[in-house]
Amino acid sequence: MPPATPELISSRSPRVLAARRLAKRNVRGKERLFLAEGPQAVREAAVHRDAGAATLVELFATPEAAERYADIIGAARDAGARIHLAAEQVVADISTTVTPQGLVGVCRFLDTRFEEILAARPRLVAVLAHVRDPGNAGTVLRCADAAGAEAVVLTDASVDLYNPKAVRASVGSLFHLPVAVGVPVEHAVAALRDTGVRVLAADGAGDRDLDDELDRGTMGGPTAWVFGNEAWGLPEETRALTDAVVRVPIHGKAESLNLATAAAVCLYASARAQRAAGGCRSVTES
Repeated sequence: MPPATPELISSRSPRVLAARRLAKRNVRGKERLFLAEGPQAVREAAVHRDAGAATLVELFATPEAAERYADIIGAARDAGARIHLAAEQVVADISTTVTPQGLVGVCRFLDTRFEEILAARPRLVAVLAHVRDPGNAGTVLRCADAAGAEAVVLTDASVDLYNPKAVRASVGSLFHLPVAVGVPVEHAVAALRDTGVRVLAADGAGDRDLDDELDRGTMGGPTAWVFGNEAWGLPEETRALTDAVVRVPIHGKAESLNLATAAAVCLYASARAQRAAGGCRSVTES
């Protein structure tokens, strides 16, 4: 049986134009809606709930994608999302990727109040301070999710969480753990420390070595890692706020590690130390 005929064939449809405008940050902020593209992100959005409300509110799918990902269409329908079968060019016009995968969802904002994160007494947190590249922000969020972190905080000097590149780079992890946005770094560090979290700055010029910290057994308690800008790292005033500035050791001849790689190493080091102490949420826990 051939795929169904698309109902939306014009990129000038009001629904399509409204979705396309969400590529702009000011429109996202006003509407409190963002785009999630591709099967993995849409699948996670379809099953995500915030205070009982479905996160996915609208889904545009080519007939071929709707047939290939019938399970996602079913989940979206169960979530109460409006589903539009659209021509391939229409979906491509909404998409912000070079090679669209036939599914684009419109989702409600889902960031969490920083106070709620603190109240949950997290044991592992990633704080993104001055991170400007959306791809890096999304990748660090994905690393934090994989390492079993319980929250991510984006400071007020960091990139928009809902930038399409950030959402795409998180590969669905945006829907897995609480994320606070727009928190001043000074407030984030002070509040985390007040709740008993040790705050570590990750910096290539740090005076402490990650391997040494692990050998000393100092990594098993609640920890927040502060990661800085891709090009110039963390400013001195931010490093001074933290309990220690830690470098990832370079054992070979590489000049340095990029932000996402360094974040993965640091977060997994903490996760392993915490699991050894019997305290960290297992990444296999549902």
